[in-house]
Amino acid sequence: MPKFIDFQTDPSKYRHWKVEYEGPVANLIMDVDENGGLFEGYELKLNSYDLGVDIELSDIVQRMRFEHPEVKVVVMKSGKDKVFCAGANIRMLGGAAHSHKVNFCKFTNETRNAFEAAAKDSGQNYIAAIRGACAGGGYELALACNHIMLTDDSTSAVGLPEVPLLAVLPGTGGLTRVTDKRKVRRDRADIFCSIEEGIKGKRAKEWRLVDEVIANSKFDDAVVERAQEFAANSQKPDVSKGIALGALNRSIGEDSVTYDLIEVELDRKGRTATITLKGATEDAPADMAAFEAQGDQAYMLKLVRELEDTILHLRTNENELGLWVFKTQGDPEKFAAHEALLMGNPDHWLANETLEYWKRTLKRVDVTSRSLAAFIEHGSCFTGILAELLFSVDRTYMMEDEFEGDNRPTATIALSEANFGRFPMGNDISRLQTRFLAEPEHVESLKSSIGEALEAEDADELGLVTMILDDIDWEDEVRIFIEERASFSPDAMTGMEANLRFAGPETMETRIFGRLTAWQNWIFNRPNAVGSEGALQRYGTGVRGKYNMERV
Repeated sequence: MPKFIDFQTDPSKYRHWKVEYEGPVANLIMDVDENGGLFEGYELKLNSYDLGVDIELSDIVQRMRFEHPEVKVVVMKSGKDKVFCAGANIRMLGGAAHSHKVNFCKFTNETRNAFEAAAKDSGQNYIAAIRGACAGGGYELALACNHIMLTDDSTSAVGLPEVPLLAVLPGTGGLTRVTDKRKVRRDRADIFCSIEEGIKGKRAKEWRLVDEVIANSKFDDAVVERAQEFAANSQKPDVSKGIALGALNRSIGEDSVTYDLIEVELDRKGRTATITLKGATEDAPADMAAFEAQGDQAYMLKLVRELEDTILHLRTNENELGLWVFKTQGDPEKFAAHEALLMGNPDHWLANETLEYWKRTLKRVDVTSRSLAAFIEHGSCFTGILAELLFSVDRTYMMEDEFEGDNRPTATIALSEANFGRFPMGNDISRLQTRFLAEPEHVESLKSSIGEALEAEDADELGLVTMILDDIDWEDEVRIFIEERASFSPDAMTGMEANLRFAGPETMETRIFGRLTAWQNWIFNRPNAVGSEGALQRYGTGVRGKYNMERV
């Protein structure tokens, strides 16, 4: 049985990171426990990391926003001597199952994106303070920061040595951030990514690989000065106190995963997971003060936390469940009221952070390599933010008219302001804009339907669902769809769906998830990298990998 991987953690369990809070500045110190690997068979030397290290980092980034909103600048540094970070652990990559490597790369991408976007979304700037070797995934950690400072000494350098050393590519966006974010000249980038030793000092700054190069004797003072300068110039409003994020109430059974607000039904024979999100049972808080008083039990925050954990759990621990079906059950008007409170208070720090959390979690849905469907049954509450799920999935099926013996309220969909740009996809446009790429005027016309409870015929007429089905056809059509989807090649499905989901503009984010990770997926299957004589297997032996030199 594969090892169960839990994405829930908290500061009392950290083994690899330390955080020091000093008012508006936080020092985030990477000090990886060599013996703290997620699996046996490797040591996390030289601040190298595996998924367990990144799970902690992801938790820190999240808590920084909710528990420490007073923070305006985060300084990422190393707790080791003469090394910033050696990147992803090579022994881990060499021994891990292919599915684990791909999931690892995806999660690290999402974590990098989360703190990279923290400046824009939350007013928290990340500074990388590099002293010592900073290679591969270590440099990718730095690349995702908003500002990079490098010590000018004999041991400090930045590099992406995966191509010459390991026969793979920088797997968490390194190549794309070098060209698109740092805007490094193509020929220089070619040299940079082809050498093992990296680039130091003034040359690193001249090539735009870092923002500042500072003498070792002055480095610590310069980092403190820069952090204070960024904090002083920050437009982030002062917030004196955050809210604590407690553990989720989750129960994992043989064929189910149960939270307070989400139920997951696992059909292993049919290779399907059905995810049902529950609507609010209580009225929305009267104002944001009341919402804040509810802390992590506030409905909109609790639901998105549970949804994120559901996604990460299913992705990693249930690889053979190739189809996810989203359902909702609840009062649409109650949900709309909870959403309206957040949407109506965009300047309140907690409303903003909760909405940004929804944005990040919906993006996790978009890039999940599973077939995705939504069933809009009677009693559903696919309203506003929850309706975004309908536009994230590959197909939607909606009940039409009455069903015999079903006394639930008639199935409806309701649009809100949230569906018109508040939650962009990785392509930086809304899911509705992506859905109606050829008809931008139709998206504008849909705004006139905001707040309407759209029944099946109207939803179909407006192009918001794939198919509407009555009592006679529902059961058979849904069964045929599920059985057909489960019969197709998982590889073909993953390729097809990933290509179809991201119509429209290409961005750095779509390139990272679409282009780079697609190449990484392919390369990680090739003998040149992972074969018995491949570079990942021979790394550290003193013998270079043996390559099949055919170009394909």
